[in-house]
Amino acid sequence: MELQLIDAWAQPGSRALLERVPEGAPLLQKSKSPLFERTFGPDETVEEMDKAGIRALMLCAWCRPGQWVYTNDEIAEYTRRYPDRFFGVAAVDLEHPMAAVRELDRAVTELGFKALRVIPWLWKRAPTDALYYPLYVKCIELGIPFCTQVGHTGPLMPSEPGRPIPYIDEIALTFPELTIVGGHIGYPWTDEMIAVAWKHERVYIDTSAYLPAYYPPQLVKFMNSNGRDKVLFGTNFPQLALGKAAEQARALELRPEARAAFFHDNARHVFGLP
Repeated sequence: MELQLIDAWAQPGSRALLERVPEGAPLLQKSKSPLFERTFGPDETVEEMDKAGIRALMLCAWCRPGQWVYTNDEIAEYTRRYPDRFFGVAAVDLEHPMAAVRELDRAVTELGFKALRVIPWLWKRAPTDALYYPLYVKCIELGIPFCTQVGHTGPLMPSEPGRPIPYIDEIALTFPELTIVGGHIGYPWTDEMIAVAWKHERVYIDTSAYLPAYYPPQLVKFMNSNGRDKVLFGTNFPQLALGKAAEQARALELRPEARAAFFHDNARHVFGLP
């Protein structure tokens, strides 16, 4: 039986992403996002997942300064409709730390979300900024991972906050109990991201925003060797079409144990999925 995948980073396929994150429109155009042809509600997204052989999506809320792109409650509508296919990843308003901690607690304890995600370039604040620290403590208390973007910024925003070294390295040293997932590979600092994931027990990489045909060769080598338990499949849907990403993932030259880990086992472990 063909192994199914768990997608570690996805968003709802609505046009809110284009309208409320205009900096990302050029990236979606370059990536030939299916969002320019159609939108995807919960039912349509599950249909695409079924065709692609994707078992579950980690579906992310979005908050940026002064505006919600997708609220936690909007994501919860997906998870309630398909509780075995969508799992929520919370967002918070980083600039209001006490409200952010309370919202994270609500998203996890009341809505059943499995992680927190903050995208540094949206806030122009690196992950070592003091506003993140109460959230790291809360993630540890709740037993959930902190998900973030690493690497250059595809949208038209500065890339500096996405450097794995020093930022992810310093967080992992300061909060060794915090599970961290660096999304988007870390390119062009892929070697830095691999080094940080190898160094720290609780640091992981997800491959969202890059089609598998374009994964850096050193990442695939890491997945096939001492990084087998460290890398999660991701798409950044609707930037990338689920079917194309899944097809290329299955074409990777991975050992059977590395394939199972990359496709689903690592995500199950990191996000505590059933």
